[in-house]
Amino acid sequence: MSGLGSGSGAGTTPLPHRSVANIRSPHTSGNTNPSTPSSSSRPVPTSSFGSPSSLRADEDILILELGSRKLQIGFAGDACPRGTVWFTPSQLRRVGDFRDWSSESKTNVDWKTKKVTGEKWWTRDHELWEYDVREVDLGLIGDKVERALREALTKYMLIDSRPRRMACVLPSSLPLPMLSAVLDSLFTRFQPPTISLFSSPVALTVGAGVRSALIVDLGWRETVVTSVYEFREVNTKRSVRGGRLLVEQTHKLLARHLPENQKKKEGTTSEDTQDYDLSFEECNDIATRMVWCKPHLSSPKAHKSKEGLPTLHEQDESDSTEAESPTEASKTARIPLQSCRSPTTIELPWAALAEPSENAFFDSQYSESSFDDHELPLPLLVYRSLLQLPLDVRALCMSRIIFTGGCASVLGLRGRIFGEVSKLIEERGWDGVQGKGADQMRANPKLQGKRGSRPAVSGPTGVTSPPEAVGGQEQDGVWHDAANTAHEACPVEEQLARGQDKRPRVQGKMRAIESVGAWSGASLIAHLKAAPISTIEREVWLQYGAAGASKPSEVDQKSARQSFGPGGLIRGSAANNSWTLGVWGVN
Repeated sequence: MSGLGSGSGAGTTPLPHRSVANIRSPHTSGNTNPSTPSSSSRPVPTSSFGSPSSLRADEDILILELGSRKLQIGFAGDACPRGTVWFTPSQLRRVGDFRDWSSESKTNVDWKTKKVTGEKWWTRDHELWEYDVREVDLGLIGDKVERALREALTKYMLIDSRPRRMACVLPSSLPLPMLSAVLDSLFTRFQPPTISLFSSPVALTVGAGVRSALIVDLGWRETVVTSVYEFREVNTKRSVRGGRLLVEQTHKLLARHLPENQKKKEGTTSEDTQDYDLSFEECNDIATRMVWCKPHLSSPKAHKSKEGLPTLHEQDESDSTEAESPTEASKTARIPLQSCRSPTTIELPWAALAEPSENAFFDSQYSESSFDDHELPLPLLVYRSLLQLPLDVRALCMSRIIFTGGCASVLGLRGRIFGEVSKLIEERGWDGVQGKGADQMRANPKLQGKRGSRPAVSGPTGVTSPPEAVGGQEQDGVWHDAANTAHEACPVEEQLARGQDKRPRVQGKMRAIESVGAWSGASLIAHLKAAPISTIEREVWLQYGAAGASKPSEVDQKSARQSFGPGGLIRGSAANNSWTLGVWGVN
């Protein structure tokens, strides 16, 4: 019994190797019992074993690029966006709406049941915004942005919707009410601490690796030509010719070749009561994949053929007749159409598929005086944009032309615009005065003699100083004056010139360059922690809104510079009181 009593008494006290307190206690090295194993204490780096998601939430910045028809999203520092969400009618469906999987939706019959006619409803469900904000529901725009962003976070980013810093890439022509609707939706529904704003032309310039460029944005609603000089927008011109007009012209081409039994009844042809025989999705797909642009008449290939005879490659004469048959057969394209009254297939020549781009972007059959300022053809728009720039800015921008936008992928369009702009420069030069009177004055030698009566001098004339002039000396029978003395090397200037790029800058000639895109340029800017155009705090925006922003001329630049530290953006009281909306607050 004593043995059982002693055993029960020993069981009441925990053994050293079974004590949880001894295992978790950091003072195990102070144990005096030599039979108990012990080890020296060492600090455990908790940051190495922490959750990586919490670290990414604090460090990474979400880059959002909002366009007229799509949303691109990704992390700052990535080379390309993680995902793209298009604004389509499928986003307007409610929960439990399975019409996309029904048999009727496959034939695209649903768009015909709408009683409202006109080109506004034909493309309205495929766009995020319109620049005419008088008939736009701003609340619906905020809901579309929220739904697209939640879909992107869930499907492509694989992260939760916790508050993260964001950076938005927006076009500089976006109206202020539209910008307010987008920022309200982001601040109230995703609660980011700060939102930085980047301009699309500036981000495209950074993505091309240059400081100055001429951005030709062939967008959906319009074509915008922006001149960027030292990362600043100095001039902007726009035209209504864009992707929307291209799809309209494609529909007209297809509807003209439809059989008579597939067309609707003839009625008024005004813009507000225009009827459509085909769906938007089908016309957009054909315009994207099959429409092309005719080359410029004075293309580089034509110049090369005049210099000499082309090289003749040896081949079998029997193969020549066989090689001509596929080319003759390929001159006709068979296009199946599913959205008309009954599915049919039409045949179009390849030359006819170039008519939509010709009518949408050029309209060569009309004279220059028949166009208004808001509907200029694209070559004339680019030429006038360069003409309005100062001499030094023009020399840099014309050598760094960047074509971007959805319509830039149309086959042959960029080469056609580039060739016609070069031809305009050769014919007119950089003289803004055009007309019959100006041409007669240039052709009249008498008027030219009156304008320039002083004879032209081929070069600067050297100044010879007499031997008795002051400041000179005679060495070895040759007189050396102060004006012709060789410049002495300055060690300070030589040291400063070591870090400079001594390569000559390309300027004064037409040249097109490529860019990785506006999203990638903004990702690089945010990753390098460079100063954005505007940084908005969540508390300040929820308290004041867009009315709390100051004008760019009212901001103290010294306090704005002091708000940036080596570790990133320091939110000081001076920066909060003088924040602006950049180019969007000026409009």
